[in-house]
Amino acid sequence: MKRMKAVRGAVRRGLLAAAALAGMVILTLAAGSGTKPGNSIDLVLREAVEQKKAPGVVAMASRGDEVIYQGAFGKRASTKDVPMTLDSIFHIASMTKAVTAVAVLQLIESGRVKLDEPAATYLPELAKVQVLEEFDPATKKAKLRAPKTPPTVRQLLTHTSGFGYDFFDVRLHQYVEAGLAPAITGDSDAFLKAPLMFDPGTHWEYGISYDWLGKLVEQVSGETLEEYFRRHIFEPLGMMDTFFNVPAEKQARVVALQLRQADGSFVEPPPQPMKPVKFFSGGGGLYSTAGDYLKFERMVLNGGMFGGKRILRAETVAEMSHNQIGEMKLAELRSTIPQLIKNPVRLPGSPDKFGWGFGINSRAVEGGRAAGSLAWDGIFNTFFWIDVSGKTCGVVLMQTLPFSDDGALAAEEEFERALYASAAR
Repeated sequence: MKRMKAVRGAVRRGLLAAAALAGMVILTLAAGSGTKPGNSIDLVLREAVEQKKAPGVVAMASRGDEVIYQGAFGKRASTKDVPMTLDSIFHIASMTKAVTAVAVLQLIESGRVKLDEPAATYLPELAKVQVLEEFDPATKKAKLRAPKTPPTVRQLLTHTSGFGYDFFDVRLHQYVEAGLAPAITGDSDAFLKAPLMFDPGTHWEYGISYDWLGKLVEQVSGETLEEYFRRHIFEPLGMMDTFFNVPAEKQARVVALQLRQADGSFVEPPPQPMKPVKFFSGGGGLYSTAGDYLKFERMVLNGGMFGGKRILRAETVAEMSHNQIGEMKLAELRSTIPQLIKNPVRLPGSPDKFGWGFGINSRAVEGGRAAGSLAWDGIFNTFFWIDVSGKTCGVVLMQTLPFSDDGALAAEEEFERALYASAAR
């Protein structure tokens, strides 16, 4: 149980963690159900639950101004036999990063932050960050040095800052295991003391950059990240079920975590009371619903506007949607903690480039999203994508570990293909 608590705490911070359509008629349904029996998309999701690819799933999609699909299948909590509903609340983990990117870009638009300024301009503690040049696990001796150039805001946004995650970077994992830096556990930001793994701007590596960006938003705005998100993003978009701290009256809707066992079954750990969050993780702290997150995606798809409210300028959204890492490619991810993240690590759509807050796939997905689509994931097997050229977006939410589970990936990919197949009819 202790290990489970550590895993829960670890993924609460900032993690890993990604379609669409082209012309379906709008489908309506009641909360907690799919559409009419026999619908091919419903069938895919229903079979995903029956075939134990996931204990429960909620999926939604939109095209243009219409929500064209929504469905909920399986259980929200298996031990209590509670059915999944459309308004179920999921820990979306690294899907938080895209929201943090929007907050940073709002500050850039207002002139309070500059993209190519050293991040230490706004976060003085980053002036002391060093690069881990050498580390010997046997002796626990490390050689650290100053970076050749300081990490910039742009590099934090693109994961080219030099920061990594100890559950993906072997050297950083060994460094943490040796007790030289805190792991991403508990309800603390102590893990931000981790060193850089390379000189900023020289490589792409997935890591804690967005937790630093969350701190930057707080420092510049004078608000907590929770307050900032609420005032400047969630309330304007009508995202009333998205939180760092889920209110007591809504906690019954939070989906229980399920752990995949060696025999393919799932086990649901005993529920733990939700404690108030002390550290608002810009990399992975949010809880949300499929409906709320779809509103966020639709804002991006609509050039920064949703429901008559402008969140970002159209030109800013265009930039965040373009490749921002040049000739670099997304590094292959290898898990150092298999019970948390399964090897080989796969991301639906195979993104190979990165914008600001999103992975980007350079090639079209067979039977699915177009080239240039935006996407990312959350460690509990939550996924979203935005097909820019097709003016469509979708979100698929599950709540299982390990991430990159074969069943969860299959459920997302089969849903995506079913959507495109339905649109092509």
